[in-house]
Amino acid sequence: MCAPSLIHEVRLDLSRRHFLTTLGASIAGVAAASEAERAQEKPVRLPKGFRDIYDLTHTLSPTTPVFPAFKPMQMVERFTIARDGFYANELTFGEHTGTHLDGPIHFVNGGMSADRIPVDRMFAPLAVVSIKARADKDADATVRVDDLIGWEKTHGRIPAGAFVAMYSGWDARIADARRFLNPDAKKTLHFPGFSEEAARFLVKERDIVGVGVDTLSLDTGAAQKFVAHLAFLGAGKYGVELLASLGAVPPAGATLIVGGPKHHGASGGPVRVLAVA
Repeated sequence: MCAPSLIHEVRLDLSRRHFLTTLGASIAGVAAASEAERAQEKPVRLPKGFRDIYDLTHTLSPTTPVFPAFKPMQMVERFTIARDGFYANELTFGEHTGTHLDGPIHFVNGGMSADRIPVDRMFAPLAVVSIKARADKDADATVRVDDLIGWEKTHGRIPAGAFVAMYSGWDARIADARRFLNPDAKKTLHFPGFSEEAARFLVKERDIVGVGVDTLSLDTGAAQKFVAHLAFLGAGKYGVELLASLGAVPPAGATLIVGGPKHHGASGGPVRVLAVA
């Protein structure tokens, strides 16, 4: 918490910096948008000299869908301005809640924890591979090697140090946890993910830093084994799950920025993910 005098000085400083004021207002406007509005929102126009910025992060709340192994986020109001002079909540959530990062240690004994991932891997060329047309018809659709090759035929080889994201359109279901998890009568979940073959192709044949999905898992919901997780995280890559608004981002040419978790020994944690293009 900052002293009022310090807050005042910061505000004066920002008022002298038109760029920061404009950028802050733009990002704040995106953050304040409801999930319903997000589907219709346009990229924020940055000040002169920059282009577009996209917020790929879902707003985290107690209604955010979670993998069945975890409890939903809990938020308790602890302090109010009227009673205490300041406002603050107490949050309780699993590391893998909301838009979040999976560090290698999440599946690999002795693997790199999320707080130790080099920061230069958090800035990466973004390749968005769409399987939405198949996912609309088949909840168990996967990113296949031919999807990756098809992307390259259109946009060129996946750049060195890239982050490859699957766009299935699943983020449109975020307001309805049951539709997002999509369980069948036997409680098996059904949502898209990466195939084992595509995962192995990316870590062996291409130079990537990580991958992402707009679902709850790098693997499909119905996967019996975490083959995609093991392929990616076992190769020292990181994953980001529950991404938002990938359909609004150019398939190629954008840069991903991941504000990763940094608590000691983190297997992962909620992140703020942006893309600029």
